[in-house]
Amino acid sequence: MPTDFSILELMLNASWVVQAVVLLLITVSVISWAAIFRKALTLKRIRRLTESFERDFWSGGNLNELYAAASANARNGSPMERIFASGMREFQKLRERRITDAGSLLDGAQRAMRASYQRELDALEVNLSFLGSVGSVSPYVGLFGTVWGIMHAFTGLASLEQVTLATVAPGIAEALVATAIGLFAAIPAVLGYNRFTHDIDRVANHLDTFMEEFSNILQRYVASSASAAPVTSAASAAGPASVLPTR
Repeated sequence: MPTDFSILELMLNASWVVQAVVLLLITVSVISWAAIFRKALTLKRIRRLTESFERDFWSGGNLNELYAAASANARNGSPMERIFASGMREFQKLRERRITDAGSLLDGAQRAMRASYQRELDALEVNLSFLGSVGSVSPYVGLFGTVWGIMHAFTGLASLEQVTLATVAPGIAEALVATAIGLFAAIPAVLGYNRFTHDIDRVANHLDTFMEEFSNILQRYVASSASAAPVTSAASAAGPASVLPTR
């Protein structure tokens, strides 16, 4: 039995099963931390891009120019920008086909935005299930390593005539390290999962609100305009005068 109680020494003298469990948990922990940092940076970037797009959208600028910019920047834009581009694209396609029914125009734009919205949520939720799995499974994996290590320790003691705390403690200690590392892997993953789930829910609600507001703009435009003139701005969808109250 080892007499050095440092974690490294305990692991070097542990059974191969405990070593494999600890190595697995450390690997999973590193991957989960990488996923946490990556997700945090992604959500921060999305918030920044969304704020920038909303400023442009509600500034009263030309929606066709905004749509052109959103289409050209689709890869690096915000989810809201891509949802807007999807709705505008479908709306313009339907008008180019001489469809004048207000319900058909709005339904088409809303379906396109809803499909884009779902794609954006799917992209935001990448790695969330992994973090949830790490948080829920890691303690049990660590516990398995602990149970196995204790069994191995007591098996080794069977051949000894006299058993003291000094002979039992190292084997128990090396087994308990597996549980500690399991908790070390699980706790950040659970905290990250809960935090990101909350943040993504807020983003989803924000996007849903934007889709309703943009649908209202299109609805007012269609209802007030019998001509085929294009939509001009987020603040100009109230008919021939092309003026809406400033938001």
